[in-house]
Amino acid sequence: MPLTRRAALAAVLLAPLAAGPALAQTQITIQHALPVNSHTGAAASGFKEAFERLTNNRYRVVLQRNDNEREMIESVQIGTIDCTVTSTGPVGNFVPEVRIFDVPFLFRDRAHAHAVLDGEIGQSVLKRFEARGLVGVIWAENGFRHLTNSRREVTSPADLRGLKVRTMENQVHMRAFSTLGALPTPMAFSELVPALQQGTVDGQENPIPVIVANNLNQVQRYMSLTAHVYSPQVIICNPGTVGRLSAADRQHFMTAAKAGQKANRDRVAADDAGGVEELRRRGMQVTTEVDSAAFRSSLAPAFAEWERTLDAALLKRIRDWQTN
Repeated sequence: MPLTRRAALAAVLLAPLAAGPALAQTQITIQHALPVNSHTGAAASGFKEAFERLTNNRYRVVLQRNDNEREMIESVQIGTIDCTVTSTGPVGNFVPEVRIFDVPFLFRDRAHAHAVLDGEIGQSVLKRFEARGLVGVIWAENGFRHLTNSRREVTSPADLRGLKVRTMENQVHMRAFSTLGALPTPMAFSELVPALQQGTVDGQENPIPVIVANNLNQVQRYMSLTAHVYSPQVIICNPGTVGRLSAADRQHFMTAAKAGQKANRDRVAADDAGGVEELRRRGMQVTTEVDSAAFRSSLAPAFAEWERTLDAALLKRIRDWQTN
């Protein structure tokens, strides 16, 4: 056989061997709602880097952006994607027990929220995902939510009356804003900027990292540091994806999730530290003096309702939680 033909045949026979490691690599797809350069992107990227490294690249983690959080959760549930990093806004529609964390003024500060979510209470709620065909992997962070609008400065509940405010598709948030006299308008985040541009809504509420990452200052003039709700994020995965992992890889998976959690929370802290000045630099009018007591007082009817419809004893445990 001529040398050239023999070399060609050898190349064909060896090709499957060379392709073996690539074919053995398993892909995991994670979707998240915000740009890669954001706290949500940090969670997904932190997980990707750690899991690929810990498994010697036997797994390839593919990151995708999808700013429709409800759609992402549904896709995880039916298995068309493996995991999502999402705010808890729409999660209560799938796992009702999560709604307790959406109650306004529940957490005193970030340390209080982390202690509750990472402790027994938060872990018990994550276990409730299983009955809904989901795996609640770990809590991450969105941050304390603040109000923005295009019409006027807001310092008290009276300033909110009549404002059309986009909220997440979340019954607790909607009830809060209607109680305060606003007109809550639930919609997916993907619809928010066009709605603000067209005047369908006057304002919205989100943590500083979300406002900065999405340049909402371009469509909103005023921001008030209301800090009315602490907003967790959560990494959610498909049960089949997690179930196919070996015991060792499942440990790597959780280690990677903790790496993603840390990257996410570190980014939120950094964005919060510099976000107000950045938004002012971009031309936004930021109000730091807000009458929080008046907001709490005005929410009394809603608080009474949540005591009845949610777990009153658990609400008290969360409020009374003391961090070390």
